[in-house]
Amino acid sequence: MQDVARAAGVSTITVSRVLRTPEKVKAATRARVVAAVRELGYVPDQGAGALSSRESRLVAALVSTLSGSIFASTVDGLAQSLREAGHQLLLGTTEYSSATEEALVATALSRRPDGIVLTSGDHTTAARSMLAGAGIPVVEVWELPEDPVDMAVGFSNQEAGRAMTRHLHATGRRRIGFVGGGRQAGRGGGRPAAGGGAADGDRRGRLRRRGYEAALAELGLGAPRVVPEPADGSMVERGARDLAALLECWPDTDAVFCSSDSAALGAVSEARRRGIAVPDRLAIAGFGDFEFAGELGLGLTTVSIPGRAIGAEAGRMLLARKSGEPVETPILDLGFTIVRRATA
Repeated sequence: MQDVARAAGVSTITVSRVLRTPEKVKAATRARVVAAVRELGYVPDQGAGALSSRESRLVAALVSTLSGSIFASTVDGLAQSLREAGHQLLLGTTEYSSATEEALVATALSRRPDGIVLTSGDHTTAARSMLAGAGIPVVEVWELPEDPVDMAVGFSNQEAGRAMTRHLHATGRRRIGFVGGGRQAGRGGGRPAAGGGAADGDRRGRLRRRGYEAALAELGLGAPRVVPEPADGSMVERGARDLAALLECWPDTDAVFCSSDSAALGAVSEARRRGIAVPDRLAIAGFGDFEFAGELGLGLTTVSIPGRAIGAEAGRMLLARKSGEPVETPILDLGFTIVRRATA
């Protein structure tokens, strides 16, 4: 910073002001400092700045997975919201493991983040203890946990599963199956996580399956049609293999609700390989409203989630809490929409 100050003919305090609050420095002075920064290739030491200001301007986001596009819009909305406030995103993936999340929480907190965003509502006891004791804002997204660590923004996965099953029923389907996820802990879905017993695996898929099962019971449609041991592999592969296994058990199935659009892609592909007409013989619905699900892609009936808005709201809530502002709705439900297209 002293080198920049000498090159620009200003004090180090002025350089600091240009870097932190440029709007408070005269345009001509600011231009000289910016030119010197570029010429010298100066990069501010954010670590030292964090120690002196107790503010890292980093926010850690621990995402269940980066495969597929399920969380992409949420991460984009969060990153944009933070960038506008001069913060950057530190990203990690838990791969649906609460034990991995626990380790990443410890690593993230060692970087002194100004806040943490989590896409899972399942945490080990140790992870919850670290998060509660960190003294920073925490936002859980994509779920509305009954006992959030701090704040939450998302929607009800269970209600979404119920609503889609009811939609399939409203189109005349009576033999409805569930495909592509929602495996139960201890049944191929991962072992109990160390340090707290939280179940590994796709919790959101389990909640959607729970909503599907609730709707079947409410509508009097009989027992759930779910393969006992879901397939491994990518979600597309699981969708294809789970549909094949489901049709082996219940060949008269006339509709399937898939836990994600990726699983639905696999199911649609498997149906075509078998010569099954979609939707005449078999209706297929997904979850997420991914780009390929639209009219120019699969034309997939699906549950649309306001992913970008979830990320943006999470950023807003986190920054408000960090600034000491009240968050009027610490648990925010942004809802979902059933989008009816050609497959159902």
